[in-house]
Amino acid sequence: MASVRVDATATLLRNGYVLVAGGGTSAAELYDPRTSRWFSLGAMATSRQRHTATLLASGKVLVVGGGTSVLASAGAELFDPDTNSWSAATGLDLPRTQHTATLLPDGRVLVAGGDSGFGNALSSVMLYSPATHSWSVTGPMSAARLGHAATLLPDGQVLVTGGRDSANGNVLATAERYDPATGAWTAVGSMVTQRTGHTATLLLSGQVLVAGGFAGSLATNTSELFDPGTGSWTSQGALPSQSVFHTATLLTSGQVLVTGGSTGGQPYLDSAALYTPATGVWTATATMASRRISHASALLPTGEVLVLGGVPQAGSRSASAERYRPSILPWSTAASLGSARSQLSATRLNTGDVLVAGGASSSGAALVSAVLYDEATNSWQDTGSLRTARFLHSATPLNDGRVLVSGGQRDASTWLSATEVYAPATGTWTLVGDLGTGRARHTATLLPGSGQVLVTGGASGSSTSSTLASAELFNPATGTWSATGAMGHARTYHTAVPLPSGEVLVMGGSSTGADAITASAELFNPATGTWRPTASMAVARYGHIAVPLGNGSQVLVAGGWGVGGPLRSAELYDVAQGTWKTVASMNMPRYLPHATALATGRVLVVTGEGGSGLGVLDSSEVYDVAMNAWTPAGIQSTRNTHHGLALLPSGRVLVAGGSGSGGARSAVDVYTPAP
Repeated sequence: MASVRVDATATLLRNGYVLVAGGGTSAAELYDPRTSRWFSLGAMATSRQRHTATLLASGKVLVVGGGTSVLASAGAELFDPDTNSWSAATGLDLPRTQHTATLLPDGRVLVAGGDSGFGNALSSVMLYSPATHSWSVTGPMSAARLGHAATLLPDGQVLVTGGRDSANGNVLATAERYDPATGAWTAVGSMVTQRTGHTATLLLSGQVLVAGGFAGSLATNTSELFDPGTGSWTSQGALPSQSVFHTATLLTSGQVLVTGGSTGGQPYLDSAALYTPATGVWTATATMASRRISHASALLPTGEVLVLGGVPQAGSRSASAERYRPSILPWSTAASLGSARSQLSATRLNTGDVLVAGGASSSGAALVSAVLYDEATNSWQDTGSLRTARFLHSATPLNDGRVLVSGGQRDASTWLSATEVYAPATGTWTLVGDLGTGRARHTATLLPGSGQVLVTGGASGSSTSSTLASAELFNPATGTWSATGAMGHARTYHTAVPLPSGEVLVMGGSSTGADAITASAELFNPATGTWRPTASMAVARYGHIAVPLGNGSQVLVAGGWGVGGPLRSAELYDVAQGTWKTVASMNMPRYLPHATALATGRVLVVTGEGGSGLGVLDSSEVYDVAMNAWTPAGIQSTRNTHHGLALLPSGRVLVAGGSGSGGARSAVDVYTPAP
């Protein structure tokens, strides 16, 4: 780094850069994980140390308090990544250092406790509202605290643990939680061990892991778990050594990486350890290149961890940085397709193989070739070619194990009505009846009861007026299509999901007339061949994802393109109630991403296009409905969209082909989910 830093902050921005601020200086800089380069920024208004930095829903970063002496730096400021500039966020009640700042689900920031600059711990709590750029007082904690930890829980409440009651005072074992709905604090069970200078990490299970810290005057190697459901604590395994003023980072694997710190004296630690939630056990991992205490860390989009700054030994400060690479990253490369293709289909067969069919070549020509992926051998083999070259088609597994491919385009001016069926037993394709209307970017949904396939909407040409409202049904027994009731809205780039009732939910899309981007949704009844409206989504969108959750009682919709461009927003459809509820937004805006439900019940959303300044993405993220939270899921080998995606027999996810800045690609990536 350009500056030595102690007790700095490191914040991963939505553009993939890491903002490093303060640490005994007003200087700030950006780290680019792709090139491992640092870029100096304009300085903050004041020097800060032991401050907080919070990524807001807007993508800006709120920096609060901190101090380089006994007098803490008053006030707060905002970093804008679009302009790389700082602006004041005035209105904080008191100077604060060693406080906590937590982003609430509604976008506000909860700033709790800390040192007022004279060694006195504070119980007062403030709320920052980005919408009004203002501060307000909320309910005070039951205990004054500094050097505590705060964790956002899955239910939207905030857990505060430990700390001291003054700069040289008692170390606390008490914990309490804040309810944003009431502005009040409620005591929960005390920790097994009193702690300050510890870490608190929300696990993928929704529990909170608290590790290390000072237990009175001595450092501890103990750890414990908080269960939000019962409000109780359970002891966990011991860290390899006593540790205080270390960092803890949740990895994409669900493990927790603890780095550096101190055993309570010197020499400071260069060690690192991993906590595995399945066993509750800590194990040592690779040591750092430098000893560090009071350093900072950040999870990078790759799944690696950036560690920077701190104190290597008494009397010195560090400007060095290093990266920890887990033994298994979320994404790994698989055997290449052999031929580059985008806008293809990837379909999991009953055999466990994945069928990749058609697509567009690097020159944009439609392909007839098809290949099969065998996960056990990580290999591709040719299978029978399509009867019709096509891209932007649909591929639907039938109940008898065959695959129906319908529609798509042959070139920029030809929309196809031709359909064909693949038989895995013979590796051959058979032409069946044509669609009544040539179409691409339609949906094709298997109806669980009858085994028929419902095709809806899409476009039959390049003009807006060619967007279709019509729907058709394929009968596998006869190989023929028949018209069924038309949708209430013309739609393309929409989504369709089968429901447990047998109905099909169709939502969003690019439409015609005044409703060019629609939030509307409707339900198809196979028994009557008719449509009925259901509640509209909160946000109009097209090019989004829609994935049924669990037993099908809810449907997750996320991303797409809205009135203002690519979207981060997400919402849940309640099938029984026929209503929508806004949930946590994705970390990145994503247009035309792909998604699948994982064996864990979480949903993986892969790449897409991020719009101006971001372009085609290589990152992914996972949604957990129980936690109502998105967590990073690593990056692919290249930026990529228009690929094929399929869930493999092992529970891993195959992403094949696609296109990026270099056009169609032949590369294949495989995602390994967290337990």
